[in-house]
Amino acid sequence: MKKKVLSLLLAAGLVLAMLTGCGGGNASGTPSGSGGDGTYKVALLIAGTLGDKSFWDSANDGLASLKAELGDAFDYKVEQMGGGAADQANYEPTILDYCDSGEYDVIVTGSFTMVDALTSAVEQFPNQKFILFDEAYDFEANGNPTNLYNILFKQNEVSYLVGAEAAMLSQSGAICFLGGMAGKVINDFLVGYIQGARDARPDIKVAVSMVGNYEDSAKGKDLSLAMFNAGADCGFNVAGSAGMGLLEAAKETNKLAFGVDSDQAALLPDYAPYIPTSALKNVGNALYLSLKQDLDGTLAYGTQAYFGFAEGGVNLVKDAHYEEMVPEDVRAAVDELEARISAGEIQVYTSATMSTDEIESLKASVALQ
Repeated sequence: MKKKVLSLLLAAGLVLAMLTGCGGGNASGTPSGSGGDGTYKVALLIAGTLGDKSFWDSANDGLASLKAELGDAFDYKVEQMGGGAADQANYEPTILDYCDSGEYDVIVTGSFTMVDALTSAVEQFPNQKFILFDEAYDFEANGNPTNLYNILFKQNEVSYLVGAEAAMLSQSGAICFLGGMAGKVINDFLVGYIQGARDARPDIKVAVSMVGNYEDSAKGKDLSLAMFNAGADCGFNVAGSAGMGLLEAAKETNKLAFGVDSDQAALLPDYAPYIPTSALKNVGNALYLSLKQDLDGTLAYGTQAYFGFAEGGVNLVKDAHYEEMVPEDVRAAVDELEARISAGEIQVYTSATMSTDEIESLKASVALQ
């Protein structure tokens, strides 16, 4: 594997770099990254599009922060591949093209829809470094590659708080959940949400709908309206761009909707009166920290890392808007629950250890008839 040395020194306005990393695998013998010009380069391949005010925007923000900090010593490119079923056929040729270019120190991508394409790239380009976020990679089943770092989030922890808060705020005794596609990550959000709601209010009912993708906000709105019309008065959107449908439905019906992945009340002021707070999966923060470690030569490739409350990977927005919308007693109860989770006193359900039957049984135990 090629070695690349950069010097990074910030003093008196002078930026130089000194870091050790693995090259991208071009055949010329020169370091990857602008042909060895001293710039650390990252490709962010998005299985969707920017502008979702949520998950993908958060990932992009992390790289933008690193660019703002390091200037010419760092550069990145975003490839927006689309998130529809028809787009997925292009994922593998796209990532292979980026690998073949030998131009990037690290190729970063996320979500379960990228796993197959990534696995092919990892195998074909053992000298290219990769970061996969928000989906577990089966290292053992794929030969334990040492050129991949896997970032995972404890989204069930923050989702527990959202469920508890939604249950406490509900006037009808029924809340709802709008997911993108049923998979490990979305189910992790879901089981934490249900557990938190049920712990806070044992008789709570929870309606659940899945859009089937992360793009179709019109379908997301139709499903959300159906759940609100069935009696739910607080909802949680975990559906990317499709989750805008829940926010639109909440505004139209004067219900509450919790944001996700970014501070959606701040980003979407027209919907802010209906968004008590947002559950942040700090994708950008995790990428920022991981790439900084790679620049330092300390990123542990070949391993998985989990980011929860303690690691700054998830949190609930608690700002002036939150204080204005959420009663003090509810905020205090949420703070106490967060402290108990962080201390290990509350073990939050996770889809990682639950069977499909167990998840379905949990949903049925609180189903809104």
